[in-house]
Amino acid sequence: MSNKLLSPLTLGSQSLPNRVIMAPLTRSRAGQPGDVPTALNVEYYAQRASAGLIITEATQVSRQGQGYAWTPGIYTDEQEAGWKNVVQAVHEKGGRIALQMWHVGRISHRLVQGNDALPVAPSALAPANSSCFVIQPDGSRATLPCETPRALALEELPGIVAQYRQAAVRAKRIGFDFVEVHAANGYLLQQFLSTNSNQRTDNYGGSLENRARLILEVVDAVAEVMGASRVGVRLSPHFVAHGIADTEPEASALYLAKEFSRRGVAYLHIAEPDWAGGVKLTDAFRAQIREAFSGALIFCGGYTAESAEALLQKGIADAIAFGRPFIANPDLVERFRRGTELNTPDRASFYGGGAQGYTDYPTLQLEAA
Repeated sequence: MSNKLLSPLTLGSQSLPNRVIMAPLTRSRAGQPGDVPTALNVEYYAQRASAGLIITEATQVSRQGQGYAWTPGIYTDEQEAGWKNVVQAVHEKGGRIALQMWHVGRISHRLVQGNDALPVAPSALAPANSSCFVIQPDGSRATLPCETPRALALEELPGIVAQYRQAAVRAKRIGFDFVEVHAANGYLLQQFLSTNSNQRTDNYGGSLENRARLILEVVDAVAEVMGASRVGVRLSPHFVAHGIADTEPEASALYLAKEFSRRGVAYLHIAEPDWAGGVKLTDAFRAQIREAFSGALIFCGGYTAESAEALLQKGIADAIAFGRPFIANPDLVERFRRGTELNTPDRASFYGGGAQGYTDYPTLQLEAA
């Protein structure tokens, strides 16, 4: 295969050694109590430092932003210290790493929120066919339907922006190379963007510009801290899980792509929707996104080395993000380089647990030994 996938890429203010991006992967292994990254997480990320860029698992910017038990946060000193160990280990291996900043909005439950608080959202609408992972009062685990959220008051929205800004302050202090604003996959920022989940009548609802307002305010706040050249954003046009049924997915994505480009955002990360049941992205839409955004364009969604190379050769994508292949292949870049077989991921160990299915997948070096 051609070497474009393995060739260097200038991303914002940094040079990446290759275009193989590690996608954000929720693994539900944060240390308890406190949802703090541990030595096990340090080992996991350091093993994968040969990626052109690691994008961390989605990391909640506040307790309010959490929707699943055992996911890490970035809002306490203990969490900051845990992530600092991760970043230092990745940098020591020559890697680069971005923090994905997350607020789940209505994809939550009061058992995750704590203090008997309801989840928050743009509007008080329950997400259809959605559930979250919780720890019940007796200590048992359960997957429960998401609760009907309360609508955020207008005066609360600056506080939401402030949660992201403070997360960026911590990320910069830790030494993350980039931060990624998670505005995809049916979570809070996409809930504001989507026509069906946002029924507001104020300046954050109605028109496309109003529905996109909170995303842009968050991006601006984060860019003030990090610099736009160290900021990325993830979008998922045509995403249909978590109760999302947007009637303007492509128009919204193109509007935001132009706004991000105007701000000098480093990269736009497009999560393709077909794994969740959404329609496949068309070549025409890909070309429109390419034209609208002047930074680096990353696509993610079931790619192989061959299909990734094909999209790169077309000039549509600048890099490709890989999810499940990175779970099972810490040396994925080297396996692509040699054209060798990939390990098969163990789905049963994706979420929760310890080292099994997390840090114990064999590398080519170990296999040779």
